[in-house]
Amino acid sequence: MDTIFTRGPSLISRLILALVMSVALIIADSKFDAFQSSRVYMNSLMSPLQYLANLPSVLLSASAQRLTSHEDLVEENQRLTNQVLLMSERLQRFDVLQSENDQLRALLDTPAKPDVRKKVAELMAVENSPFSQQIVINKGALDDVFLSQSVLDDRGVVGQVMEVGTTNSRVVLITDVTHAVPVRSVRNNIRFIASGTGSLDELLLEHVPHSVDVEVGDILVTSGLGQVFPEGYPVAQVSRVTRDESRPFAIVAATPLARLDRLKYLLLLWPEHHDGEAEFDGVSTAGDEGQEGEND
Repeated sequence: MDTIFTRGPSLISRLILALVMSVALIIADSKFDAFQSSRVYMNSLMSPLQYLANLPSVLLSASAQRLTSHEDLVEENQRLTNQVLLMSERLQRFDVLQSENDQLRALLDTPAKPDVRKKVAELMAVENSPFSQQIVINKGALDDVFLSQSVLDDRGVVGQVMEVGTTNSRVVLITDVTHAVPVRSVRNNIRFIASGTGSLDELLLEHVPHSVDVEVGDILVTSGLGQVFPEGYPVAQVSRVTRDESRPFAIVAATPLARLDRLKYLLLLWPEHHDGEAEFDGVSTAGDEGQEGEND
């Protein structure tokens, strides 16, 4: 049965005709540029189709790039967060080191006589007993520490060595009830004995007559009597003067200049000529010196 699709030239004839027309069109386009305007219109017509055909690839590429960028941002954010934490920790340590460095500088700049040898020590422990004002430092016999050696901080006298171990020593503070230190007033050179009260913020001046010229605000320094503390180091400032005629002596209290409640670095002093044979005298030495001061 013949159909309309079987009518006309054969397939071979059609193929030959198509090839001849193609060659003719190619020659006409290459030699005479006959289809330039047609190509422009065809390109304009096909551009939307090309854009649509290329759209899935563009979307996939953009999505992949966004995912990659997001992952990179998350990773970078995590890295920066870690860096911030590390830098914060370093900054905290830097602040502590800066504070300690300032303390050491102030300590080493503490006025001392040219013939006085000095060495920095560090606090190791604090006596827990409420009836004792003592600390332990990290210097001992190996560092040539000796009994009754003077101990200071960057503001004033802290106390004296009462026990010496091989690598550490025990220091009794000037506020201990068993301790006393001979002092003099900078304003008028009157000598006193400053005794510990068991409180870190108070000393008492022993046996002060009512007629003695002492005022609130007077600065007290070591007098050098007794050859325990070198002369001229700050000890305390008079904080209270009570003259009650019903009592035999005036009540004079002073506040230590050393920061006894926040000690960390301390300064050990050696006199010019030291034989290492000194012994800790405690309050008895102060008592003898007090008697000498009163006689003066």
